[in-house]
Amino acid sequence: MKRIIVVTLMMLTVMSCKTETKPEDVKASEDLKEGYANGNTNRQNDGLITIQGQFVYYGDAAILQTSTKLIGVVTDKKMHDLEAQVQQYKKEPTDMVPVTVRGRLFKKPADEEGWEDRIEIKEVLKVSAPKPGDNEVIKLENKQQ
Repeated sequence: MKRIIVVTLMMLTVMSCKTETKPEDVKASEDLKEGYANGNTNRQNDGLITIQGQFVYYGDAAILQTSTKLIGVVTDKKMHDLEAQVQQYKKEPTDMVPVTVRGRLFKKPADEEGWEDRIEIKEVLKVSAPKPGDNEVIKLENKQQ
């Protein structure tokens, strides 16, 4: 009886192991895919991924915050187009707005500062209003008397 249980446990362990290996870029992009079954919209196989997150552009730095990572956004025409769409939902310059974008995800060059992952936006799919309470910040003031 013990042999049957041991053999069964060994078989279950071996069968549950996954031997498929993936390149590092694919693993990184899979971690960032949110909200879509495979990370692509109908225009699949174009090398772009779809990412949902909170976008903010402040002080010449653009960031896309997902549930697991911070991603630097390449500052170009598409990023400025996204910033223009986001402005209608901002009350403060530092407010983060939920967006869905498609773009090319890549690692930063080793000799540059910034976030490890970067995205070059190719298409803005959706910009939505933040949920109430998402951008609550405690503000400290120094009042002179």
